[in-house]
Order: sequence, then C-alpha cells, then structure tokens
Amino acid sequence: MEAANPPNALSESRRTGIKLVIALAALMWLFEIVDSILGGDLDAYGIEPRDTDGLAGILASPFLHAGFGHLFANTIPFVILGVVIAFGGAVRVLAVTAIVALVSGLGTWLIAPENTIHIGASGVVFGYATYLIARGIFNRDLLEIAVGLVVGAVWGGTLLAGLEPQEGISWQGHLFGAIGGVIAAAMLKREAANKPAAT
Repeated sequence: MEAANPPNALSESRRTGIKLVIALAALMWLFEIVDSILGGDLDAYGIEPRDTDGLAGILASPFLHAGFGHLFANTIPFVILGVVIAFGGAVRVLAVTAIVALVSGLGTWLIAPENTIHIGASGVVFGYATYLIARGIFNRDLLEIAVGLVVGAVWGGTLLAGLEPQEGISWQGHLFGAIGGVIAAAMLKREAANKPAAT
C-alpha cells in the first residue's frame, strides 16, 4: 500500500487565496443586493472626508457601489488581478488588499472634498494593478516584470484616465490606491528579504 503525498502547501495557499478573492467579490455583490433593497441607504457608510464618523468607511467603502453597473465594472478587474496576486498565496493577497485599502481609504479621507461620500472597490483595483506592476521591479524577477508589463498594457490607459480629476469620480481613491499598491510591493519585498535563504 502506497502512502498519499501530503498536499503542496503553496498550492493549498493559492487555492485559499483565490477563494478569498472570490469571497470578497461575492460580499460586494451581497452588499449591493441588500443596498438596492434598502434604496441605497448603505452608501451613506462610505468614506466621509475629515469626518471622524467617516473613518469607518475606510473598511466599508470597497464593498459599497453606486449601482450594479459600477459594481460590475469593478468586479472583473478585481477578480482577475486578485487571482494573479493570489498565486503568491493567501497571506500575500490578504496583505496586499489590507495595505491598499488602508492607504486608499486614508488618503481619500485626508484630501477629498468635504461633504462628499466615497464608495467602490476601484481604489483596491488600482492598488492591485500597481502592485503587480511594481513587485517585479522590487523583486528583480523577470516573470513578475513580464506580468507587470501585461497588466500595464491592458490597464495602463484606465489607470491614467482614472487619475484625472472628474466630477463624480473619486480620483483621490484611485491615486492613493495606486500609491498603496507600490507601498505593498515595497513592504512585502522587504519582508521577503529578511527571511533566511533555504539550504
């Protein structure tokens, strides 16, 4: 009788990471369904700049959207880019998401106009994209650089257009989400560099 090999830890972590990305996207859809039933009441829990009550929106805003069209536009890149990040493992995708959401949310809270409410996962999407573009540079990894070039080619125009100030668009969330992605790439690179090499 032959003993079964234990499952590969990295493969298991990747599967968990992909499930996490899908679960986050599913939560966005669940929130929007509930919000549509409540007539848009949940959107009030987004980020309110320089209002202490609006700080809670940093956590809530990525799950809130201005209708299903807005949500659909964010879901596709969120899932695609998130799954690519998840190939680095569940902890990696969780860390990148947390860093990007925090930087995007805090930046929006600090500089966006008062008496506005900011919602949507696009700040996280921008952060995912810039993380994937920047990580290969920090890691000096040719495959990751190639992935970054593909991401830049596919989403580069959208990234640049999303940074242009426009009425009704939270360009602040996009800008700080993009900054958060670069910060995440730098932080996670330094973390990896401190680990002893396997022998």
